Amino acid sequence: MRDFTHTIYKELLLELISKGYRFVTVEEYFTSNYNPDLPFVLMRHDVDRRANSSLEMAKLEHSLGVKSTYYFRTISRTFKPKIIKAIADLGHEIGYHYESLAQTNGDYEKAIDDFEKNLQRLNELYPIRSIAMHGRPTSKWDSRLLWDRYDYRKYGILSEPYFDLDFNEILYISDAGRAWGNESVNLRDKVESRFEFSFNHTEQIISNIKESNLPKKIMINIHPEHWAKSSFEWYQIWLIRRVKNSIKKVLIRGRA
Repeated sequence: MRDFTHTIYKELLLELISKGYRFVTVEEYFTSNYNPDLPFVLMRHDVDRRANSSLEMAKLEHSLGVKSTYYFRTISRTFKPKIIKAIADLGHEIGYHYESLAQTNGDYEKAIDDFEKNLQRLNELYPIRSIAMHGRPTSKWDSRLLWDRYDYRKYGILSEPYFDLDFNEILYISDAGRAWGNESVNLRDKVESRFEFSFNHTEQIISNIKESNLPKKIMINIHPEHWAKSSFEWYQIWLIRRVKNSIKKVLIRGRA
């Protein structure tokens, strides 16, 4: 089966459901609004581009009773109030996919101003309790460094997953670069973990779930822009990613 389609994503969700995994938002995890003894998935979505693709994925999840956390960038291509509200109305959590230090080219004072301004914009649409860094491979600046000088908790934020989750206890799986665990196209979407799973296709993840090989605690980071509803859309995305991943490989090699 072709990877990165809504069809195989639905199969992934159904297999998790059949194995008894509960879908927990990041906010629920940090407010203990779930039973920690039950298997759970933190389904995370980084909305980097193509905001409408996020709404389509949110609708699919809602039809299966799945709740996710959608982290939105605040650039014009993704900050779409109607879409953000529609996703929230489906029962999903909205978070802030910040990139302030990269946006300001390393100017910390301008960066915290940028963070505050954009957080307020999102708060007008949804009460933001979770943030997650956007990697922005074209910039040398890692926006997580902003918190060396400031404290995101003063803004009512409960978590930044890269800091506040123990990935030795929670398996982290990411489709960054439209590739499962491909380090050559993944600059910053990485975690330190004791787990050594390696996947090349969503079918391999599904197979491991069927065989009960995965731990009871999982975070899956899905970028909705990578996933297609039709064959035409699939080939469009494939071509775009092929070009962008080639550029990312060059950038990553240059910073090695």
